[in-house]
Amino acid sequence: MKKFYQMTIDERRNSLQAEFGCSEADIDSLSGVPGLTEDAADRMIENVVGRYALPLGVARNFVINGREIAVPMVIEEPSVVAAASNGARLAKAGGGFQAEADASMMIGQLQVLGLRDMNAACAALEAEKSQLLALAAESCPNLIRRGGGPADLEVRSFPVTDAGPMLAVHLIMDVRDVMGANLIDTALEYIAPEVEKISGGTVRLRILSNLADRRLARASCRVPAETLAFREYDGETVLSRILEAAAFAEADPYRAVTHNKGIMNGIDAVVLATGNDWRAVESGAHAWAAKSGQIRPLSHWKKDPESGDLIGTIELPMAVGTVGGATRVHPGAAAALRLLGVQNAQELAGIIAAVGLAQNLAALKALSTEGIQRGHMSLHAKQLAAAAGAQGLLVDRIAAQMVRENHISASYAAELTAAAIKESNHVS
Repeated sequence: MKKFYQMTIDERRNSLQAEFGCSEADIDSLSGVPGLTEDAADRMIENVVGRYALPLGVARNFVINGREIAVPMVIEEPSVVAAASNGARLAKAGGGFQAEADASMMIGQLQVLGLRDMNAACAALEAEKSQLLALAAESCPNLIRRGGGPADLEVRSFPVTDAGPMLAVHLIMDVRDVMGANLIDTALEYIAPEVEKISGGTVRLRILSNLADRRLARASCRVPAETLAFREYDGETVLSRILEAAAFAEADPYRAVTHNKGIMNGIDAVVLATGNDWRAVESGAHAWAAKSGQIRPLSHWKKDPESGDLIGTIELPMAVGTVGGATRVHPGAAAALRLLGVQNAQELAGIIAAVGLAQNLAALKALSTEGIQRGHMSLHAKQLAAAAGAQGLLVDRIAAQMVRENHISASYAAELTAAAIKESNHVS
C-alpha cells in the first residue's frame, strides 16, 4: 500500500475521502476547484484585481488527544508538511500529542489620556466595573446568548510616558468560537464615552491586544528514545543531540528566534489553511516568547529520568476561531475545518499547538544529525527546476541530478532544463 506522500494528487484526495468521510464538495474546495470567487474576494479586501493561490498539503500521522487527525497546511516553503508528518510519526510512538487550550478570553484596550488625577480615575473606574461590564454586554447580545461576553475589567496605569500620564483600561471578553477582534473593538467603542465620563480623561485608542495571554494553547508529547534512531544514528545519540540543540535555543536569543520561526512554519500553515489571522498569532507568539525580557524558545525538551523518553512541551497564545471571518467566505477554509473535525475554537487551538511542537521535533532532529539541507534541498531543487521551465517528469530528473552532483542553483537548473529541452526537440 502506498504511503500518503507516494500517492498522486488524485489518490491523496480519494484517500482523505475514504478515511475521513470528506464530501465531494469539501474535496473540491480543498483542491481549489471552486476556490475563492472574484466577487467574494472583492468583499474581503480593497482594490481587488485578482486572487492568489498557495499550495495546500495535508500532514499525516497526527494523533491528538487520542484522535487520528489529518492536518491541512497552506505554505509555500518546501519540507514543512513533510517535517510535520515526520514529527507526528515520532510522537505517535509515544501515544501522540496531548493538547488543550484556555477559554477564549481576549483583551481589548482603551487608552485614556488627559487625566487630572490618575489615582482618582483608577479608583472611579474600579468602582464602576460592574456598570461598565453590563454596558459592554449590551454591545454583543448574540455572544451573550452563546455563553460568552464581558468577563472582567482591569485598569493599568502608566504615570510617565512620552504622551504624558495615561491609563490602559482592559476589557476582557470571552469570545467563544470566533477570533474576536470585531466583537472586542465594537464593545470598546460602546463603553468609551462612559469611561471618559467616569475617569475625567479622554479615550484615544480603542483596539484589541494581540498579546492574547488569557487564551493560551499548549501541547505535549513523549517520544521513546529508540524511535529516534535512523541511518547510522542510534536513538540515545539523537535524543542527546536534540537536547543540546534545545539548550542552545534556551541560552541564545539569536538561535531562539530561528527555533521559534520553525515552530511557526507549522502553526502559520494551519492558521492560514483554516482562514484565521496568522499575523495576529505570529505577533502574540513572539511577544509571549519575549515575556522574560529576552527571546526564549516556545517549546521545551527534556529527558524523562525514569523512562528515558524525550518529553516535549509548548505553550503560546492562540487566538483562532472556527466561525466568522474567512471561514464564511472561503470554501477552502471551511473545508479545512471540517477535515480537522474540530468542535470549537479551543480544540482547534490545541491542534495548532501540537503541529508547532511536531514541526520543532522534526527540525531539531534533522539539525542535530544530518543537517537541515539534505531533505530540504531535494524539494528546493524541484522548485528551481520548475522555475527554470521544466515540466512533468523532467522536473524530477533535473532535481535529482542537481542533488546527486551537489550543485543546486537557479543557474544550473536553467542550464540543465535548456539542454534537456534542446535534446528533446532534436530527437522529435
